[in-house]
Amino acid sequence: MNSELYVRHIGALWDGTEILHDVAVHIRGGRVRWVGPDAELRGARGDGGSGVEIDATGLIGTPGLVDCHTHSTWAGSRLDDFRRRLAGETYTQILEAGGGIHSTVRATAAASLEELTRLTRERLGLRLRHGVTLVEIKSGYGLNPEAELRMLKAARAAAGPVEVTTTFLGAHAVPPGRDRRDYVDEVVGEQLERCLPYADAIDVYCDAGAFTLAEAERVLLAGRARGLGLHVHAEQVSWTGAAELAGRLGALTADHLERVDDVGARAMGDAGVIAVLLPAAMLYLRDRPPPVGLLRSAGVRMAVATDHNPGSSPAHDLIASATLACVTMGLTVEEALAGITSVAADALGRPDHGRVKPGSVGDLALFSPPVGERPDPGALIQHLGGPPARWVIKAGNVVWEGPPPAACR
Repeated sequence: MNSELYVRHIGALWDGTEILHDVAVHIRGGRVRWVGPDAELRGARGDGGSGVEIDATGLIGTPGLVDCHTHSTWAGSRLDDFRRRLAGETYTQILEAGGGIHSTVRATAAASLEELTRLTRERLGLRLRHGVTLVEIKSGYGLNPEAELRMLKAARAAAGPVEVTTTFLGAHAVPPGRDRRDYVDEVVGEQLERCLPYADAIDVYCDAGAFTLAEAERVLLAGRARGLGLHVHAEQVSWTGAAELAGRLGALTADHLERVDDVGARAMGDAGVIAVLLPAAMLYLRDRPPPVGLLRSAGVRMAVATDHNPGSSPAHDLIASATLACVTMGLTVEEALAGITSVAADALGRPDHGRVKPGSVGDLALFSPPVGERPDPGALIQHLGGPPARWVIKAGNVVWEGPPPAACR
């Protein structure tokens, strides 16, 4: 472990709230100690210091990126579903034929802890190469106490250079053949009690065909009573009032929000609930965008995430998701950058992440600018398809070093 790390001459750094130029960052003991103009580093170092030094001349710097809504622990494939959707079948038709989430539930329930851990770790490795250092992973493909617990254990066991927070989502769907009242009882009873030691938060899918507003409130209150943070899948397929519920209960986030209304947006803004926008899911489902202008006018901060899952959003590129949030939803470049750094970290209740400021966790990603572009974090958002990182730093340690640009090989 590096006791001291100095990253010098960063061409342009997004620190979580603004862009700084020709910057140096000093990390000590896993935390950012100093950020400022490179010319002032010598004075900040005092006696000159010692440690590892990285020359980031001409590179773009960001905090370690944060993917704050994923379902990255699963087994099985949904390729057949994808082909059927392209051929014109609806999600409901596929679900009724035994596909959709039910096929993933069957495959995940049959997978061992070791297999789920391996699959999750490999998926996290893809994120690391693109600068992601913190990922939220939900359960929800188990739908019984043992399988839900196994998913959360696998998500935590897969953590390494990429840090993981876990969310219990037993209220993702009612399993076929189960009485819904009995199943909700199980979610707030045995499932929650068994999963509690492995969960940081609780979530519920409140929508048409999923859980009602009353059921969602019961699930969230049960989680809150046990100290879990609250997330809500809200207003995606239909309006339910879930966004207003998120505000009333003081949830961390309400996610999707394609059909949020002004009452829900105001409730979120008044309570400080963060909107998590999921443009890849919107694109795959050919849905309409959420009303970003309404959220903005209500003072709702907006995070952006991949919603990485096997069916409606098999997307793992967080920077590309930020680009899509600008192009399809109307976010500004700066909103998109904040949405995958500081706001995303706050959405997970981790305000020491997603920033490069004194006292924050020493996570940093460094990228070569797209060919022909000057060093500017906005260029990462402009070009669709997140570039591989040159360096990724986790708590002051280099955990990924990518190849140099082709012209330098």
